[in-house]
Amino acid sequence: MRRFALFAIATVLVTAFAPAPAARATTGTNAVVVWNSNAQTAIYEVARQGPYVAPRSFAMVQGAVYDAVNAIAGSPYQPYLRSPKAHRGDSADAAVAAAAYRVLLSLFPAQSPALDGMYAAALASIPDGRAKRGGIAVGERAAADMIAARVGDGAFGPATWTVGTAPGQWRPTPPTYASDGAWVGDMRSFVIPRNDMFRTAGPPALTSATWLRDLAEVKAIGGVDSTVRTQDQTEAAKWWHDRRLTEWEIKRQLAGTQHLSTLQTARMFALADVANADSLIACFNEKKFWSFWRPVTAIQETSDPTWMPLLITPPFPDYTSGHTCSTSTIMATLRAFFGRDDIAFSAYSADSGTTRYFDSFSSAVDEVVEARIWGGVHYRTADVQGVRIGAGVARYVLAHEFQRRR
Repeated sequence: MRRFALFAIATVLVTAFAPAPAARATTGTNAVVVWNSNAQTAIYEVARQGPYVAPRSFAMVQGAVYDAVNAIAGSPYQPYLRSPKAHRGDSADAAVAAAAYRVLLSLFPAQSPALDGMYAAALASIPDGRAKRGGIAVGERAAADMIAARVGDGAFGPATWTVGTAPGQWRPTPPTYASDGAWVGDMRSFVIPRNDMFRTAGPPALTSATWLRDLAEVKAIGGVDSTVRTQDQTEAAKWWHDRRLTEWEIKRQLAGTQHLSTLQTARMFALADVANADSLIACFNEKKFWSFWRPVTAIQETSDPTWMPLLITPPFPDYTSGHTCSTSTIMATLRAFFGRDDIAFSAYSADSGTTRYFDSFSSAVDEVVEARIWGGVHYRTADVQGVRIGAGVARYVLAHEFQRRR
């Protein structure tokens, strides 16, 4: 598989972000992991936010949780927004629950009964007293800061995709012919100063050898009835297409296998989710700028009107690939956080009914590039450029946020 030089994070950033080896998780349940799972239930399983919408919600939840836990620990790291007033004895578990609950409630008020139940169960396991009250207050202040910071950020705005009819121009694709998510590219970012700061040179010209190779490749291996795609490639395409975004399970798994403390887990999740939100913003800004047609459109209009991809094509333009932007960003931030690439992990996809195993963060990036081609929803160039954008966003966030204080 191909390796991408731009995926590498500078040694200085890896050193700065690696967790202190002396800090170990205490025995018992990690509240950050619990509330990340609760967030998945609210954001995806109930609200059904798509993979281009959910990153904003997760960034808000995990950013608030991080600021609360970091404050209670004495602010050893830069806060994302600010460090609420806290005392060392305040309950971090109560702060995590309060921060996540308040942000989720602001996002999904109709889910109040279920969220109230999660919150009550979390607080019931924490002894009453000053520590509990202090932790709740810290978490509520961090949540209030995050909610206020995202007011008027352009989420769910009126922007629409440009629909064309000429070769190379995007139009809605079968079988749904849907159009969604154009507002993401215009939304106010979490960290990066401009949504277009990672602008590329664009997709290859339709007369170029690169374009002809890209088109022939996805036509041969990405079709629903492809005879050259292997069973493992088919399973990988479906696994990576899982709308639950397997990165959620991966991050929670790593928190356990790497014995992360509550603070370490809060920082890792915030770093990955905030960077991921900005990566999707940059990627969708790119999609809107280039408005390039999907493989199913190009193939049906140029050579085979009956061709259909293995997977259902997402309802927005091809270039660049949102999935490779996102995965590249998350894997780059995890690599920087742990200070190494060769950490093994796996994840189960309910959509594919399979578990896939990786021996490094970079191997996951390699596979997602191929998987989007195997699924018939992206050209190789869109995937490769998505990796580069994702790595660039990760580098910027790593250099400007969540650093250890000197």
